[in-house]
Amino acid sequence: MPTDMRAVEITEPGAPEVLKPCTRPVPQPRAGEILLRLEYAGVNRPDALQRAGKYAPPPTASDLPGLEGAGEVVALGDGVTGLSIGDEVCALLPGGGYAEYVATPAAHCLPVPEGMSMAEAACIPENYFTVWSNVFMRGGLKAGERFLVHGGSSGIGTTAIQLAHAFGARVFTTAGNDTKCAVCSDLGAERAINYREEDFVSVLKGEGGADLILDMVGGSYIARNIKTLVPEGRMVHIAFLEGPMAEINFAQIMAKRLTVTGSTLRPQSDLAKARIADELREHVWPLLSAGKLQVVMDSTFALDDAAKAHAWMETSNHIGKIVLKV
Repeated sequence: MPTDMRAVEITEPGAPEVLKPCTRPVPQPRAGEILLRLEYAGVNRPDALQRAGKYAPPPTASDLPGLEGAGEVVALGDGVTGLSIGDEVCALLPGGGYAEYVATPAAHCLPVPEGMSMAEAACIPENYFTVWSNVFMRGGLKAGERFLVHGGSSGIGTTAIQLAHAFGARVFTTAGNDTKCAVCSDLGAERAINYREEDFVSVLKGEGGADLILDMVGGSYIARNIKTLVPEGRMVHIAFLEGPMAEINFAQIMAKRLTVTGSTLRPQSDLAKARIADELREHVWPLLSAGKLQVVMDSTFALDDAAKAHAWMETSNHIGKIVLKV
């Protein structure tokens, strides 16, 4: 085992170019953790927020960005059971994924699904933990309900469309051009709405309204989402690309008896994340291993080119996930 590793660090808060290659000591797994030699790491919006100085890592987490990856277990911390050295896993990470090695709780690791490449597996954890916990555990989506997810061509969006469709919901989504809408339809969306040309409120009202909305836009979408929801509808927020502030009519929430909620994944306890992993292992991993769900990958960058990966992600021209080859 080497003592040092290649990594990419945030040299100061700022634009993508503040991401620079560096050398760091290989981390040591604590009790309940494993050490993972990464082959690929996923690139996510929270990484960009951390880089910009707007999303500080938890006190016990690495200051390196990177919230998911896939690779080989190379060391076990005290008390780890159910995993062995040499196992190939994908993992939700507390941070530190832009590196050759990372330590993470063993309970947040899941086996690489059968027939799936390491690059594809690295795309799974952040999206699937987020979508499952917010759409199914928090949002309570049921078969036959009308589900609207904004940003359908994003990593979260492509995951949410497929999972909701697989579990029997009627899926609607928004995307920014016809190419992205076509991808969403191919993944299981009953109706993909080009938000530059159509009003999603009118489209959904024509279908009877939405029972559940997963929103990562915020801003002006919040009041429009409330208009779109049916009585007893639910709205779950996971990000605010337009910002978290909005002027809304709370009387509409009361009159419709709506539930408005949301969450962020990273600050949740290790136990909460382990519970999500358990549900994914039971309900979702069989679908992945059977090839009934696909990973939509956009592009691969070298680890040292993490700044280029961030710049590409922030154009919002990508469809699906961006990964780093470690």
